[in-house]
Amino acid sequence: MNNKTDEREDNNKTDSIESTDFIRQIIKEDLRTNKYDGRVHTRFPPEPNGYLHIGSAKAICINFGIAEDFGGLYNLRFDDTDPTKEETEYVESIIEDIRWLGFDWEDRLFYASDYFEQLYEYAVQLIKKEVAYVCDLRPEEISEYRGLWTEPGKDSPYRDRSVEENLDLFERMRAGEFEDGSRTLRAKIDMASSNMNMRDPIMYRIMRVTHYRTGDKWLIYPTYDFTHGQCDSIEGITHSLCGEEFEDHRPLYNWYLDQLEIYHPEQIEFADINLTYTVLSKRKLRPLVESGRVSGWDDPRMPTLSGLRRRGYTPESIRDFLGRVGIAKSENLVDIAMLEYCIRQDLNKQCQRVMAVLHPLKVVIDNYPEDKVDELDAENNPEDPNMGSRKIPFSRELYIERADFMEDPPKRFFRLAPGREARLKHAYYIKCERVVKDENTGEVIELHCTYDPETRGGWSDDGRKVRGTLHWVSARHSLKADVRLYDHLFTKENANDVEEGEDFTANLNPNSLEVLTSCQIEPSLADTKPGNRYQFLRTGYFCVDPDSSDQKLVFNRTVSLRDTWAKIQAQQKR
Repeated sequence: MNNKTDEREDNNKTDSIESTDFIRQIIKEDLRTNKYDGRVHTRFPPEPNGYLHIGSAKAICINFGIAEDFGGLYNLRFDDTDPTKEETEYVESIIEDIRWLGFDWEDRLFYASDYFEQLYEYAVQLIKKEVAYVCDLRPEEISEYRGLWTEPGKDSPYRDRSVEENLDLFERMRAGEFEDGSRTLRAKIDMASSNMNMRDPIMYRIMRVTHYRTGDKWLIYPTYDFTHGQCDSIEGITHSLCGEEFEDHRPLYNWYLDQLEIYHPEQIEFADINLTYTVLSKRKLRPLVESGRVSGWDDPRMPTLSGLRRRGYTPESIRDFLGRVGIAKSENLVDIAMLEYCIRQDLNKQCQRVMAVLHPLKVVIDNYPEDKVDELDAENNPEDPNMGSRKIPFSRELYIERADFMEDPPKRFFRLAPGREARLKHAYYIKCERVVKDENTGEVIELHCTYDPETRGGWSDDGRKVRGTLHWVSARHSLKADVRLYDHLFTKENANDVEEGEDFTANLNPNSLEVLTSCQIEPSLADTKPGNRYQFLRTGYFCVDPDSSDQKLVFNRTVSLRDTWAKIQAQQKR
């Protein structure tokens, strides 16, 4: 009775899942036909050779999110088959990033290196079946023999070795009798295949490289193509969801499983994501780190998850963005403005508003007592009254933004100018009476103003209108801060689209980072911590950087207040 009730509940849950994409449609049909005994079990198999980026996050959210939707399981499995590039640092960063995104694989953490012995035995089986052989061709010769897309390849002269000779040579490869690159184990498939991946692909290569987990135990390592499907099979994966670049590899994935006659998962490919003004390839991101063009994998200009986290992005905003992008079969270029829209939407609801002056101009309130300090009320977030309010100090000397004053303003300039009034947020009306300039340069260095004590809170009862509202900080109480302003890392919209022979780094934006070192922040942030996020009024959203110290705060601008994506959407609706 209970089993039937549980079964009905599971069916109802599955029926309630919207088939919003082709992968969910496939899985719903598999469940209807009881394929894989009604199971859904996915995995995310990163290679630990770099940090995850937002393209990786799409694969994570698809694999893990779909499993969660259908009440299934998901594994995290590291594809650690190339010890020349892999490090423990990358393993640890990947684990941290996936947990930060909100996924928990429980006890299902695996490594391809866990299966090295089993994979070796699989290779022996294929040799005995006469569909694998040891080849003495050097890498450049293998490439030459493979042929072109327009013409078939040539059989290796070692293709017809006997089973006994291949077993002997393969065992001696493992024992370390041969030098690196001198021999490989290859699958015997079809050198005339129109799919280059099927032209006797390499299964094992000799590499005397210490593995970060297995040490020097292995002197031969399996290729990704030979490892991928067998690991899925060993772990009982039902749906192997991967990027569209693996579509041409699917026949090889299936061939290995069929030849070994082992449990057979289903590989399904989806389109990768590309962002404007961004590259999403570890092969391109790694040189930026190693050459010092960025400060590291977590540089806030990088599209890595650690970089986005340091910049102030939230996991909720990234998941929202990827949900909006959706799952498709063909690759497309997504406007980075959509990602910025998602983080604005999230931070707008949760961030405390504070006042920060990035380009300070000193203001002296001549009719305000020198020793007096007002404690003014300021709301923390108008979007959420439950966030309450705080006290901010007001004194005789203040800082305002330099851009909020013009000595000779144009017609539609509504901020401070000689003889003109402006409103100070949460404070008073002030009027500019006198301008002090540097004698040598003529630069404005100080404004002398008067305030109206009857306008406390920034409002007047006499009906006079003041259109400009300025943010400010008390000079006596403000905190010094460095503020890092970020722009796109590349100047070219499609940074991946480069001419043959062109260096993609030629499109790096030389103005992607501007550091302001004389900023003044309101004192309520004295005890803030790295990772805390705020909206600087009229400026943007900012996050406290780990470089902050007791001597000086450091803030990264997450995103400006200007919502380009909302503007684009509005124009499209017209």
